[in-house]
Amino acid sequence: MLKAAASAAIVVSDLSKSYGRVMAVDRVSFTVRAGTTTALLGGNGAGKTTTLSMLLGLLIPTAGRATVLGAKMPEERHRVLPRMNFTSPYVDLPKRLTVAENLAVFADLYGLRRARQRIDAVVDDCDLGGFVKRPYGSLSAGQRTRVSLAKAVLNEPDVLLLDEPTASLDPDVGDRMRTYLERYQRRTGCTMLLASHHMGEVERMCDDVIMLRAGVVVDQGSPRELIERYGRGNMEEVFLDVARGRADAALAGSAAEGVA
Repeated sequence: MLKAAASAAIVVSDLSKSYGRVMAVDRVSFTVRAGTTTALLGGNGAGKTTTLSMLLGLLIPTAGRATVLGAKMPEERHRVLPRMNFTSPYVDLPKRLTVAENLAVFADLYGLRRARQRIDAVVDDCDLGGFVKRPYGSLSAGQRTRVSLAKAVLNEPDVLLLDEPTASLDPDVGDRMRTYLERYQRRTGCTMLLASHHMGEVERMCDDVIMLRAGVVVDQGSPRELIERYGRGNMEEVFLDVARGRADAALAGSAAEGVA
């Protein structure tokens, strides 16, 4: 059943995570509208993966609150985990199992009905047929990325958390996977939160963008709004301004040109 686009699928309020004196995420707040794709952007160490891990209930926040589909995470994660999934290049599947065996294990964990048909569908959608009988540990980085994506959509989740979903993919396969995710979202009404370093991917797929630096939200808006606000030509230039701490200067320069 499609979800109302006006409602919020994810709500984050003053969310923080510290490791001793290190603040990995510092009082982050944002909302992800149901049925949309939102990008979580920032350089290495900005807090993207930590934020996604708290939304999955894998990490306990130091402070603040996060709700997914109305359930507080991690306390109420049992209510919504069957309706969620994720993909990340930093999380491996069992390496001795074949691709087919891994998908069968996860289909069983998710309690899928007609599991065989669903596995066949994702194998076809993610173009895994050429190596579906090979052990996961023998695959290339790009092949593993595709298997991870297939695992992530196996249970047809309502909320999909994507950490670098097209990492290690060549341009052709990356484009096909983005097209697949776009079609999947149109078909299901899924909400996607995407952490990516591929700015073309962000401009193409995302309705909203949340910019992080050192664990803090420094700006947010649609890709078009951010490009216009910073007076840049594309999201890659905006990303560099924010990542290198030049955001204030870029905004000031854009404002001055507007006055002139």
